[in-house]
Amino acid sequence: METQDLSLLKAFATSHAERVTAFMREKLDELPEDAPGLCESMKYALLLGGKRARPVLVYAAGALYGVSESALDYAAAAVECIHSYSLIHDDMPEMDNDTLRRGHPTVHVKFGQAGALLSGDSLQALAFQFLSDPRSGLSDAAVARLTRVLSKAAGYNGMCGGQALDLDAEHQRLTLSQLRHLHALKTGALIRAAVQLGAQASDSAAAAELEVLDRYGADAGLAFQIWDDVLDVTGETAVLGKTAGIDALNGKNTYPALLGLDKAKAMAAEAAENAASALDALNFADEKTAVLRQFASFCVQRDH
Repeated sequence: METQDLSLLKAFATSHAERVTAFMREKLDELPEDAPGLCESMKYALLLGGKRARPVLVYAAGALYGVSESALDYAAAAVECIHSYSLIHDDMPEMDNDTLRRGHPTVHVKFGQAGALLSGDSLQALAFQFLSDPRSGLSDAAVARLTRVLSKAAGYNGMCGGQALDLDAEHQRLTLSQLRHLHALKTGALIRAAVQLGAQASDSAAAAELEVLDRYGADAGLAFQIWDDVLDVTGETAVLGKTAGIDALNGKNTYPALLGLDKAKAMAAEAAENAASALDALNFADEKTAVLRQFASFCVQRDH
């Protein structure tokens, strides 16, 4: 895939990352001071950097249907809470045993394992507190749809199921189809969910359009995960903000390990192109889908 101009995405992502971070900070500041240590660890995990890629997808997909940003704030914050909780647990000694995340000590290193476990659990619960908050102004039907989307993507049929498969497969060699299935759950499900959260916040999105957006999300999620695997091989710890080479150290199944680096890059580029092409089936002007198209390119152009 040729290098694409990402200027529109960068401007959109910067402003909306700042928006959702400010929203989450405000909501965390509203929490009672009953457990200050737990609140501090939640803020540390949720507010200390990150690309905010999933919230950006929520805002971009919601914009297709004219959903207000103030309504989308709640869904964007919810998916980021789920993502951040997954990183906390993923870094713990029982999982990947990593000590660095977003350029800072991981939550269990700073707050202890029990504190990290509770912080992750609390962020998971906070996600659904956000989704069900009546202040979003979303219809009851939309809240029900979004709750189903996010709960499925985060649980057994999504991220947690994928993580279990990943742990079971350590130091074993998976086939390509097995690896794709694993990562479709572990990483892809939450990216697909982010797109659906934005679109299904609207009561007017047609079923056929949601199917197209789901194909987009699936292909973007695949590109994103393959490129994560590539960066684990080619990236530097200081740029990645996490320990480079940890996948190989932990005996993880990755696309470069299975296919070789060049073929893995080519597969990522193909998935990104497929994601962008899927949007052609939508009856929206190109300028309305431009951010989503550029996000597909970003998946394979990023350095962290």
